[in-house]
Amino acid sequence: MKLGMVGLPNVGKSTLFNALTNAGAESANYPFCTIEKNVGIVSVPDERLDKLAEMYEPDKFTPATLEFVDIAGLVKGASKGEGLGNKFLADIREVDAIVHVVRCFEDGNIVHVDGSINPVRDIETINLELIFSDIEMVDRRIDRAMKAAKGDKKYLAEVEFLKRLKEHLENGKSARGFDFTDEERELIKSTPLLSAKPVIYAANLSEDDFANNIETNENYKQVCKIAEEEHSAVLPICAQTEAEIAEMDEEDKAMFLAELGLEVSGLNRIIKEGYALLGLISYLTAGKPEVRAWTIKKGTKAPQAAGKIHTDFEKGFIRAEVISFNDLMECGSMAAAKEKGLVRLEGKEYVMQDGDIVLFRFNV
Repeated sequence: MKLGMVGLPNVGKSTLFNALTNAGAESANYPFCTIEKNVGIVSVPDERLDKLAEMYEPDKFTPATLEFVDIAGLVKGASKGEGLGNKFLADIREVDAIVHVVRCFEDGNIVHVDGSINPVRDIETINLELIFSDIEMVDRRIDRAMKAAKGDKKYLAEVEFLKRLKEHLENGKSARGFDFTDEERELIKSTPLLSAKPVIYAANLSEDDFANNIETNENYKQVCKIAEEEHSAVLPICAQTEAEIAEMDEEDKAMFLAELGLEVSGLNRIIKEGYALLGLISYLTAGKPEVRAWTIKKGTKAPQAAGKIHTDFEKGFIRAEVISFNDLMECGSMAAAKEKGLVRLEGKEYVMQDGDIVLFRFNV
């Protein structure tokens, strides 16, 4: 999973990126501090994997990973090449989902690029640049479809759909808020629209508001309203607090989070939201050589899941030996689970479930 972190200059984007990844991206109080994109790869925390490691004491421990991309700050006119616009849009195309950091705190010592705190305006600034880029792409698709329709009338339905989509975009609405039919979604798949990418709005609050006043922060309420309207996720967070947490050892971190009434850090919460938005789950493989997590799309069948390990596993798939994580933990060992008949043999039509522990049988 690759998440692109975006936001206007000086909203706390690079501070949050550094805190989440410890990658050391430069962070300062002036616009366009981020010019080249920064990339940080983090392990996806998974208590199930930790438990399996205790059980098997493996030679190798491999969690799933998540890639954060800290993308250059954006200003109005990016879709026309203003500021670092072209680079920004190119970097956005490469990510699976967007973490849009929105400033919801007041601080006279930190300059806002537009001179005041207004999350609605900030969100609109970035969304409109993505929408303007999408309108250009849809226009090109309409031209091609209209030419094709002269020789084949079946393309007229595509033209009609694209014109409805363009009208939606011209009304300042993101493609992710468009009510696509399954057929329309298939049609537009070859035209990756930037404003259709799933979004997590990271509402960056002051330390005091994050600890005590999240629900009464008017800026946060505005972000929640926008997220609800376009079916996006919203996550209250404090970049400064996350920066402090990143410097702590595990014991101090747990105590600090407990004081805030949180079970997990911002990183864990963003990962959870990202998996949910993208419809991702993890299955596990376990043994003495290695304990490992594999990320797949919800609804993936066993042979395709096996293909994540190696293409030969998918080509020569015979069956999958499957047990749920909870069943294995209750039994205490794989041998005990087999005695109780809890290890199932599944075929090519089996749909993988989150937390499945699997051994694939194949023959090439």
